[in-house]
Amino acid sequence: MTQSQQIIDLKGMTLDELEAFAQRLGEPRYRGRQIAHWLYQRGATSFAEMTDLPAALRARLTTDAVFTSLSSVTALAADGGDTMKYLLRLADGATIETVFMRYQDGRRSVCISTQVGCGMGCTFCATGLAGLTRNLSAAEIIDQVLLVHRTTGERVTNVVFMGMGEPLANYEATLRAIRLLSAPYGLGIGMRHLTVSTVGLVPQIRALASERLQLTLAVSLHAPTDDLRSQLVPVNRKWPVAELLDASGEYVRQTGRRISFEYVLMKGVNDTPELAAILGELLRARAGGMVADDAPPAGIPVGESHGELPQGGRSGYAFHVNLIPWNPVYGLQYQRPDRERVAAFVQGLRERGIPTTVRLERGVDIDAACGQLQRTHGATAPGNPNPGLAGSGRSAETRERGSATGKGTANTIAKHSG
Repeated sequence: MTQSQQIIDLKGMTLDELEAFAQRLGEPRYRGRQIAHWLYQRGATSFAEMTDLPAALRARLTTDAVFTSLSSVTALAADGGDTMKYLLRLADGATIETVFMRYQDGRRSVCISTQVGCGMGCTFCATGLAGLTRNLSAAEIIDQVLLVHRTTGERVTNVVFMGMGEPLANYEATLRAIRLLSAPYGLGIGMRHLTVSTVGLVPQIRALASERLQLTLAVSLHAPTDDLRSQLVPVNRKWPVAELLDASGEYVRQTGRRISFEYVLMKGVNDTPELAAILGELLRARAGGMVADDAPPAGIPVGESHGELPQGGRSGYAFHVNLIPWNPVYGLQYQRPDRERVAAFVQGLRERGIPTTVRLERGVDIDAACGQLQRTHGATAPGNPNPGLAGSGRSAETRERGSATGKGTANTIAKHSG
């Protein structure tokens, strides 16, 4: 390798890029496909494992290239081993969180992070307390899924971008990771088994809509009025509720896919019957312009569930509301509503024909809400002298299938399929 050459990280590269890389080394293009197979399907952790490559090529790769391979700092189990929470260390010493969830119907879901920390500043969120440290690369994003496969030996069937960070604030890396996760030469996870959550970055929602991907979008709403949402979710001051719903409608029209509106319930803040009525009327007024190919019949009584999107015909609402009772965070003064308040909010939405679910709790004993494991285990991000706030990312309470609800300092994880 000459001084002008840089060592290349092969993980995160597409098949075309890997084939072009092989050619630059003077190798046949098909060597790139072999490398992709080892990286994304076999889960290799060293070039030495790539035994169908010539020994000379493997030796050259060790000097000219690397590939990201995350390491686990801590792994905690809950729900009889069906939920695993990982604290993972990156090459620069920063840490992120990843959650694996096993379900009786055969699904194996992973909740992944897209940033170290989060810059969105949601006031109820444990993971945004330290702010944003940096974006993750596409390689760091997808290797979370590969690490779960390496450690469990189980094939991952669903991935949700609901861990630390705002996925659409790291748009290019998130989009590349989506394509690698779903590519036949990649991890081969069907696009409809991928869910991306956003706090409401309107330009990026519109950009994602133009891609016309068949993934599920989960929009973190949390309040039906601008005054309240701007207090809870500061980004609302830039893109208010009406603009967010307009972009959500465009996503539905462009993709034919339903949207999940995530709504964290906090006692006495956003969980009143009056707000349920406002939210129900707001969404019902939008229903005519948000009809998707995979939407359930309008007004379907979903019932309290594990959080799956209800199935149905082509003539129903293209959205549903997923309610998440707030998970208490040390140092924040919000309170979790009791079951009666949650039930009343559900009733207020259903009376207006809004499909509604309440998220299933998982992992109540392992700090499973995003950012909590870092805080309790004292992981330190680069440049952060306070281990109690290291690398804290976006709140699990706002995340589909990998985040969620709990009591006291015990946190929970939920499932929400795309």
